[in-house]
Amino acid sequence: MILTESELHNSSILIVDDQEPNVILLEQMLCDAGYTSISSTINPKEVCALHLKNNYDLILLDLQMPGMDGFQVMERLKADNVDSYLPVLVITAQPELKLRALQAGAKDFVAKPFDLVEVKMRIRNMLEVRLLYKKLEGHKTILEEKVRERTEELQKANIQLTLEVSERKKVEGSLQSTYAEIKVLKDRLQAENIYLQQEVDQHYNFGEIIGQSTILSCVFSQVEQVAPMNATVLLLGETGTGKGVVARAIHSKSTRKNRPLITVNCTTLPATLVESELFGRERGAFTGSDARQIGRFELADGGTIFLDEIGEMPLELQCKLLRVIQDGEFERLGSPRTIKTDVRIIAATNRNLAEEVKNGTFREDLFYRLNVFPITMPPLRQRKEDIPLLVNHFVNKFNHKIGKKIVTVSKDTLNVLQEYFWPGNVRELESVVERAVIISKGSALQVLDRFDTSVKPEDASGLEIKALVELEHDHVLQVLQKTGWRIEGKSGAAILLGLNPSTLRARMRKYGISRQ
Repeated sequence: MILTESELHNSSILIVDDQEPNVILLEQMLCDAGYTSISSTINPKEVCALHLKNNYDLILLDLQMPGMDGFQVMERLKADNVDSYLPVLVITAQPELKLRALQAGAKDFVAKPFDLVEVKMRIRNMLEVRLLYKKLEGHKTILEEKVRERTEELQKANIQLTLEVSERKKVEGSLQSTYAEIKVLKDRLQAENIYLQQEVDQHYNFGEIIGQSTILSCVFSQVEQVAPMNATVLLLGETGTGKGVVARAIHSKSTRKNRPLITVNCTTLPATLVESELFGRERGAFTGSDARQIGRFELADGGTIFLDEIGEMPLELQCKLLRVIQDGEFERLGSPRTIKTDVRIIAATNRNLAEEVKNGTFREDLFYRLNVFPITMPPLRQRKEDIPLLVNHFVNKFNHKIGKKIVTVSKDTLNVLQEYFWPGNVRELESVVERAVIISKGSALQVLDRFDTSVKPEDASGLEIKALVELEHDHVLQVLQKTGWRIEGKSGAAILLGLNPSTLRARMRKYGISRQ
């Protein structure tokens, strides 16, 4: 029994989630995957009536909903006896509810925040089983009809008995074949679940950190030491060195790996909204706040919060952050109620926080609280032996993304890349390789960028002493001048720097850079 892509993509799917952004995300993902019959509702009380009317092939059901939760929905579906097979895939941010959901009748489970690739695979597997189940039911109906017809004919003429027995054996053989296929699919689904779990475990097992240099091995060792602990970690290093990657690696190797990792980029958050984004707000806390908002620290409860570019945090909020680190408590804006939270802190900065403390722009007590276990990410120029590995990694990545087949990188090209100073570090190298893959013709990588490799070792040592902030200011200014002060677009400065346009504008305001 073979299912066609057309049959799969025409399957009817219902999305049930009281959060409209989740509904929109899932609808977009399903449309992109080719599914054409997608419905949705944010009212769980409508599900039974909709399923009774449309007999959906799959229901994506959120467990935590006001008024009527996912367990009550499944209970109602069973009570209505719409279908002996309950085609429900539940979605929740509480993995501990998995067993209860499966016992309630759900066929599979996806944890929030969900991986779109995993969700697509689970949806496809469930639809395959569901459609085969429906075909099986069809076979049963056909079988029963044929038996009835043959029985009537048998009463009229016993001469047809032999033929009827033979026909029935054929249908039963088809039925056994269908059962065997379902068993194979079930076994495959279990194997794929195991494989996906292994993939998740391995994905951040230094898989994102490419390199084998001695200086990078020291970073790996530090991550291994601190990850199982609940200690606060401060990641130091220039922009583009991979501090975010190391933060994810620490979380994935910690005891909190099954809880959320919430990332907050202090540079991209508007100064007026930083407090409400971090700690949440009540409805009416300020003009325009027409709904309650859950803050990032509340979302990260039991897990890890990654505060990227912590040096950008306004001074007036640093005392509140210090209180969360020390006492594990805070209040939402507009609320007198104290909220307790259990969160591990990982912070990152490209600034010299000790200098910021001296300048009075960063609290000394907060600095000491954050600086429990510092890890310094080396700039790319200090681990040039990793550049060939990084180039190969990025070539493979963009081959797959763009559809190219670049298989060779010449020794001369690698020499040029290794001689360059890389002020933008790994992020800049990634942008260079992506451009090269796009423009390359044939199977060899062609790098057309012109690099200033005239910096001598003694000049480089002088640059090392230069403050990280000054280096970034000079680099941003240089790229803006090179692009004619164009920020967005394919040839804009944001692409060359590996930044979002909004982030680049924030950096320009931060360093006082304006068009000259």
